Amino acid sequence: MGKYQLDTKGKAAVAKYHEKHKPAQFDKKQQLEKIRAEYLKKKQEQADQ
Repeated sequence: MGKYQLDTKGKAAVAKYHEKHKPAQFDKKQQLEKIRAEYLKKKQEQADQ
């Protein structure tokens, strides 16, 4: 077993810390929608010229 064992209180504190400091999840669908909207806007501007 490891040298440092956490009790339930310590485990909860560690879990809370990691939840708070976790990087934001990358949302692929939202990113694709954003790219699509930009593309359509750019294409519309080219068609207007």
